[in-house]
Amino acid sequence: MNPDILAYHNTLSESDVLIADLLAAEIDKGLPKAENKIWHRHPVWFLDGNPIVGYSKLKGGMRLMFWSGMGFDEEGLQPGTGKFKDASITYTSVDEINPRDLKRWLKKSKIIQWDYKNIVKRKGKLVKLKP
Repeated sequence: MNPDILAYHNTLSESDVLIADLLAAEIDKGLPKAENKIWHRHPVWFLDGNPIVGYSKLKGGMRLMFWSGMGFDEEGLQPGTGKFKDASITYTSVDEINPRDLKRWLKKSKIIQWDYKNIVKRKGKLVKLKP
């Protein structure tokens, strides 16, 4: 595991570490070619410099967020604010994580992507990447 992500995990409670460890392992399996690092203070995985998935500690649990998740058409993922194309799910227990769902979402995350990498260049305009 990336040492910076491991350090992030070390700041979490015991129950949140269980969630974070499982998420990190499953994301690494599902996105083996992705770069991962701490970005905006939480773990994020990137494909070709484009943020794909990450998780962060919130008051209500651990939030798993897919940057292009609104395009996945998945009931389990809740859309973000609408400004971007993100969708997420919050876990309060490791038992709530459905590995099948996670595997499916990670598969979709490789195919369905909006170009967040160049959002500043495009002055906030998002463009869908073509597979």
